[in-house]
Amino acid sequence: MHHGHRAQFGIMTAPSQVDYEDVLRVWREADTIPNIEHAWLFDHLMPIAGDPSGPTYEGWTLLSALAAQTRRLRLGLLVTSNRFRPPAMLAKIATTVDVVSGGRLDFGIGGGSRPGHPLARREYAAHGLPFHDFAHSVGSLAEACTVIRRLWTEPEPFDFHGTYVDLTGAFGNPKPVQRPHPPILIGGRSAPVLRVVAEHADLWNIPGGDIDDAVQRSALLDRYCAEIGRDPASIRRSMVLQVSYDEPHTTLEAIRTAMGAGFSHIVLGLSTPYPAHVAQWVSERLITPAG
Repeated sequence: MHHGHRAQFGIMTAPSQVDYEDVLRVWREADTIPNIEHAWLFDHLMPIAGDPSGPTYEGWTLLSALAAQTRRLRLGLLVTSNRFRPPAMLAKIATTVDVVSGGRLDFGIGGGSRPGHPLARREYAAHGLPFHDFAHSVGSLAEACTVIRRLWTEPEPFDFHGTYVDLTGAFGNPKPVQRPHPPILIGGRSAPVLRVVAEHADLWNIPGGDIDDAVQRSALLDRYCAEIGRDPASIRRSMVLQVSYDEPHTTLEAIRTAMGAGFSHIVLGLSTPYPAHVAQWVSERLITPAG
C-alpha cells in the first residue's frame, strides 16, 4: 500500500432531499476552514434515498453555482455518470466550471448508476436516457476519458471514431485553467473499471464500508498499473466515509483505518439535515483528531 501522500480531507453534500440554501450554507462555511480542502456533490437526477419524489438538483449546474460562491475549496462531482451526457459536451461543461472556479475542479467520473439499484435505474427511463449493459458502460468510460483529455489539451480540431464515441471536428475552446488539465478522479470497484483507472486516473475513489475489500481492490489497481508500466503511487487513493453526528468516535475510527490502509484522500459524507456549523464540527471532531 502507498505512503507519501499527505492526508487531504473534504466533505460531500448529496444535493437531494435538501434545499439549495442549506447546501450553500455548508459550502460557504467549509470554504473558510483550511483543513477542509475539497467538497463534492453527487450526480443523480432523482432521489436514491428517502422520499422517491423529493427534490434532487442537477449536479454540474449546482457545482458551477457553488464554484462562484467559494474561493478556496477544490470541488467536483463524486462521480459524474458517464451515461448522462455525451463526453464532448461533458468536457465543455467541466471546462466552464474550472474557469468559473479559477482552476479548482477535480473531475470525477464513473461508469454510471449501479444497475442493481432500482431507484438509480429509474432515472434513465424518466429522462429518456438509454441504459446499456456493463460492458458498454466500461468501454464508453474509457473512450470518454480519452476524448475529454484531448479536448482539454489539443490545440487543433480532431476526429475520433471509436466504438462508443464518434466525433468530427472536435475542439475545446476555452481550455481549462488547470494545466495540463484538471485532475481526473474515477470512481468504481470492479476489475474492468480499475483497468480504466490505471490508464486514465489521477485519483481513484471507492465507497467506504468494507475496508478489506477496498484494500484488495487497491492491490488489484497496483497490479494493473504495473502491467502498463505506470507507478501505482501516482494514483491517489480516495474513500467516502459517512459521518455519524451522534457517534463521531465511530467515524473517526473509520477515518484512521482508511488512512492506515493507504487512503489519503478522505471524503466525509454529510447526511441531511445539516446541523448548524457542521463544517466547523467536522473540522474539530473528525479532521483535527485524525490529522
